[in-house]
Amino acid sequence: MRIALLEDDSSLADLIGATVESAGHSCHHYADCRSAKVAFRQESFDLLLMDWHLPDGEGVHVLRWARQNLDPCPPVIMVTSRAEDEAVVAALDAGADDYVVKPIVPQVLLARLTALLRRTYKPAATGDRVETHYGVAFDHGQCTVTIAGETLTLTHKEFGLALLLFQNMHRPLSRTYLLEAVWGRNPDLPTRTLDVHISRLRSRLSLGDAGFKLTSIQSFGYRLEMTSLQ
Repeated sequence: MRIALLEDDSSLADLIGATVESAGHSCHHYADCRSAKVAFRQESFDLLLMDWHLPDGEGVHVLRWARQNLDPCPPVIMVTSRAEDEAVVAALDAGADDYVVKPIVPQVLLARLTALLRRTYKPAATGDRVETHYGVAFDHGQCTVTIAGETLTLTHKEFGLALLLFQNMHRPLSRTYLLEAVWGRNPDLPTRTLDVHISRLRSRLSLGDAGFKLTSIQSFGYRLEMTSLQ
């Protein structure tokens, strides 16, 4: 999972980053509100960690902005030294999903983060291995996709990539997000791997004929859109 951290204390940011990465996630650090907002618009994240007091504003204001401008907005955990009840209530009212008071205990922060990710991105139950998005059925057990009445067997990577795109219909997804979500953090992965798989999906799923359009966003990534009512 891709985690964004808004924190101006570099030492604490290093500690939180190491804690997050110890669980296999990637942590992307931003030290001020402005850079965080730019990143939140341009990149895709699975969870946001936010401090309250920052050099150019307050994390709770960024939280409200995220709830109003990011669609969908990922879950948010406030990580702050403000322990008074009024602050906790204000953060939760603004849209925070959880609240952690500094000084942090790494194991506790990681446990809360893991629990929130589990609640938000709950996998399909063992007995319910088929999920449907925009009329397209994804069978996890068989690794098949049924689209426009035709059932196709995909590789695991093709299946994961197709499912991710349909789960995020009309949402721009960065190359980094797609690569990390499907292939994990692998610095040795050839740069053309994603493009090759995207090309295969366009062809194999006949997306255009089925009423979908998978477009490339220059210097960013890809977006799947509906071109006709399903």
